[in-house]
Amino acid sequence: MNTTTNHTPISLITGGSRGLGRNAALKLAEQGSDVILTYRSNAAEAQEVVQQIEAGGRRAVALPLDVGHSQGFKAFADQVKTALATTWQRERFDHLVNNAGIGIHASFEATTEAQFDTLVNIHLKGPFFLTQTLLPLIADGGRILNVSSGLARFSLPGYAAYAVMKGGIEVLSRYQAKELGARGIAVNTIAPGAIETDFGGGAVRDNAELNSFVASQTAMGRAGVPDDIGGAVASLLSPGNRWLTGQRIEVSGGMFL
Repeated sequence: MNTTTNHTPISLITGGSRGLGRNAALKLAEQGSDVILTYRSNAAEAQEVVQQIEAGGRRAVALPLDVGHSQGFKAFADQVKTALATTWQRERFDHLVNNAGIGIHASFEATTEAQFDTLVNIHLKGPFFLTQTLLPLIADGGRILNVSSGLARFSLPGYAAYAVMKGGIEVLSRYQAKELGARGIAVNTIAPGAIETDFGGGAVRDNAELNSFVASQTAMGRAGVPDDIGGAVASLLSPGNRWLTGQRIEVSGGMFL
C-alpha cells in the first residue's frame, strides 16, 4: 500500500483559484503540500495562486475544470495524470478537496427547475462522479475532503435547494468512507458557516446588516473569514488526523448553537 508519509503530499483542490479554495490551497502549501488547483474560466487568477505557492517553495499546477459538466471528467483526469508525470514524476496524488461551487438564493416556492438542476450538477453529481473518475489516481492512504455547509444543519430561508445538495454530500461522504476504507482512504466533510467572501454575490462580506446578524448568532461573535476555513482544511488533511474518517466537521465559529 502506498502511504502519504514518505513523500511530499500533493493536494488537488477544485475551485482553488478564488475564495475558500484559494485560501485552502495556500494554507496547504504552507503546511508542506504541493497543489493541483482547478479553475472554471479565469486562468490568470489561477496562475496568480500558482505563483504565490511557488514563491513559498512548493510546486503547483492549475488546470481548467467545470465541475458541472461531468462529460469532461475523463479528459480532466488525463490532464491530472499528465501533470503528475511531468511535474512530480508520480502516478498518484494524495488529497482531493471537492470545494468548487456556486450559490443560488431563492425561496423554495420560487426555485426553478433550471436552478435546481444547476445546483445538482455542480454540488452533488459533480463531486460524485469526479471523485469516482479520479479514484485510480488517488494514493492508497490518501484523503478526500468534501465541502458541505452549515445550512445542512440549520435552516435559513432562500437556501432550500442548495442545502439539499449539501445534505446529499454529507451522506455521500459516509458511504465513501465506508467503501474506500479498505484502501486506507479517509473521507470527511467540512461544513463552513457564513464566511466573508464573494460567494453568493459577497452578501456576508458586503451587507452590513447580514454580517451583523451572523455575528449576533455566532458564539465567537463575528462572521467567518477565509483564513478560518483554509486553516481548518489544512488541519484536517494533516498527518495527525489520519484516523479521522466518516465525520462532519462544522467550522462556523459556533453558529446557531
